[in-house]
Amino acid sequence: MHFDIITVLPELLQSPLSHSIMQRAKDKELLTVAIHDLREYGLGKHRSTDDYQFGGGAGMVMRCEPLAAAIDALKATREYDEIIYLTPDGEQYKQTRANQLSLGKNLLLICGHYKGIDQRIRDTYVTLEISIGDYVLSGGELAAAVLVDSIGRLLPGVLNDETSALTDSFQDDMLAPPVYTRPAEWRGQRVPDILLGGNFPKIEEWREAQAEQRTRDRRPDLLGEE
Repeated sequence: MHFDIITVLPELLQSPLSHSIMQRAKDKELLTVAIHDLREYGLGKHRSTDDYQFGGGAGMVMRCEPLAAAIDALKATREYDEIIYLTPDGEQYKQTRANQLSLGKNLLLICGHYKGIDQRIRDTYVTLEISIGDYVLSGGELAAAVLVDSIGRLLPGVLNDETSALTDSFQDDMLAPPVYTRPAEWRGQRVPDILLGGNFPKIEEWREAQAEQRTRDRRPDLLGEE
């Protein structure tokens, strides 16, 4: 799978995508990420990418021309399953969307800054707008890293145990159950006996019940009970 990311701060994306599972995915050539500096398409000798907004008001807006030039150049090299703009007013990002996007081959991510990007770019190019939560970041780079990580880990061969992703929280609209490892007793707290007995059907029943109870306690909205 291939990601192209357009940003005015490419250095913000270097570290999150250069370690752990994402780096291993790139080493296995299961995932490629290309980060494109929007300032290379900027205007004038200062490579400007933003300007004051029409109608007045605080905050700058990212201009049409540099973004259009960058997107056009990338679209000339490949077809994209989605052109995604990371924005607080986008669709709330959920595991089901990550699952769907992981079935594609090429994704283009646009990182906004300031008050966002000119609406005409959204109307002309963007096919999907995503928000990773009801809060505002300084830019879209961290949100883009979240998308790459959450999608990339679903690709076949990325995780050592591919069934691991299938039992994560939200995969079946449930939170994951509690998990334990050695030692079996720590500071007077013992691992539930059911997990130590080796009866795997019973263990699965216990995990399902625990997942349901945790979801009911913490996220009843997932069960339609809010």
